[in-house]
Amino acid sequence: MSLTWTMATMNKLEAAYRATTYRVFLPAGPLDLRLDQADERLRAWLAAAGCRCFALVTACNPGAQRLDAASNAERQARLECELLEGNYEPFAAEHIADDGAWPVEESCFVPDLEAEDACALAADFGQNAVVCGGEDGVPRLVWVSQSG
Repeated sequence: MSLTWTMATMNKLEAAYRATTYRVFLPAGPLDLRLDQADERLRAWLAAAGCRCFALVTACNPGAQRLDAASNAERQARLECELLEGNYEPFAAEHIADDGAWPVEESCFVPDLEAEDACALAADFGQNAVVCGGEDGVPRLVWVSQSG
């Protein structure tokens, strides 16, 4: 994250990320995830799939700056291509703000994408943070270091 960010900016961003539902579309049906809240269905799916970790990554609205729908769609398509080229199997996901003041963001739920790799990919797309978790099925906010 940028060294020029103030604590107030970080607190505002974190509050927004925490006031979001992270909806994941798995073959068995959608899961609505919340940060730091275990999801038994996700934990069971990860175990059945033999996955040790997961990440949610978006290319939309870099740096929390709104882009038009066409720009976001193009960026998201590039992200999905990069994931597929990296031999990952992304599932569709979306980030839904509780208050509806922010547009729904298309995202990718990526099994077996380690937090470090998710952050590197997110940094390439100008993102502030990603959501990552392990076998326990608990989604956690991970800040992306963009300062080098």
